[in-house]
Amino acid sequence: MRRYLELSVLACLAYSLVAPLLSIAMTDLPSSLAVFLSNSVMFVTVGLVVRYRGHPVRPYLHHPRTPYILAMGVLLTIGLLTYYRALALGPVSIVVPIYGLFIVVSSLIGIVAFDETVTPRKLAAIALSVVAIALMSV
Repeated sequence: MRRYLELSVLACLAYSLVAPLLSIAMTDLPSSLAVFLSNSVMFVTVGLVVRYRGHPVRPYLHHPRTPYILAMGVLLTIGLLTYYRALALGPVSIVVPIYGLFIVVSSLIGIVAFDETVTPRKLAAIALSVVAIALMSV
């Protein structure tokens, strides 16, 4: 198996536990605090990984692509704050599939903005994904 496939499966399995754990935690914690605490763990852990791998941070602070990373950070913050709040207010079985539409939207953006190949199979997969999410969210 290719390394990226193994990592994708691991990421899927790990991330699949996030929403259920958040749902449990946020019965007594405010969603914004859950975002702060969980992302603090992530920030420290990623910082240790960056340090361990010897990646210097300073040269990339003025890199031409850094504004994209900063914009992504803003969007990620908005996405996580609203996702956690939605999980605090609604059932996992509805919130997660709707949130999962980001896969469809990202695919469409890739097709439109990056001129990625469009095949009937991809279009069918996107359409069926929307149908599946609609059915799960009802």
